[in-house]
Order: sequence, then structure tokens, then C-alpha cells
Amino acid sequence: METNEIKNLTHLKKLANRYLSTLKHSDDNTETNVAQIKFINYFELGCVITNMLKMCILTLDQQADKISETNKNPVNVSLVLETVLEMFPLDEFEFLSEISEMLIEKPSNINS
Repeated sequence: METNEIKNLTHLKKLANRYLSTLKHSDDNTETNVAQIKFINYFELGCVITNMLKMCILTLDQQADKISETNKNPVNVSLVLETVLEMFPLDEFEFLSEISEMLIEKPSNINS
């Protein structure tokens, strides 16, 4: 490989190490990845899952303004949205922007 190509590859590896942090390779030797969401305890995890399911049920039933007779607890939409926001891979999008700038928008940067 040419010197510039080696420099570019090294730079890409550094960017990948810095930004690609949401997905981790699974330990079961499959080609799958794992995204980890951190919770304080099992109860918090259970609350998030329960709220996501409630929100989906209410949305599917098109009765988001009503709570069923068997479920007196309101959906904590804020908690659900917080969890979704935590899952959103901003670091990966920043990485893709760097790659885009380096390889697509300014092709002259490849050999510099």
C-alpha cells in the first residue's frame, strides 16, 4: 500500500475506535452485535419495558387518551423517550460525518 493509503487507513481505524461505541460484538461467535442500555436495577428495566408495551398497546388500540380498566397506571412517555434517546447512536453518526467529509465531500483529503 502507498504511504497515503496507510495513513488514511490508520486515521479511519482511529475514528472507528473513537466513535463506534454503541454496538459491541456478541460473545457467542455469531455475526451479531449487542447494544447495551444501562439501568440502575431490574425494577427500572421492568418499568421501561412495561411503559413501552403500554404505549404500544394504547397506540395500536387508538385510545391513547384512555387507560384500560385493568391498568390504572399511566404510561411514562418521558421514560420511554429517554430510553430511545439513549439508544440513538450519535457517535456513529458523527463517525459517518467524518468519513463522508473525508471520502465523499472532499475527495482531495484522501491523499493529503
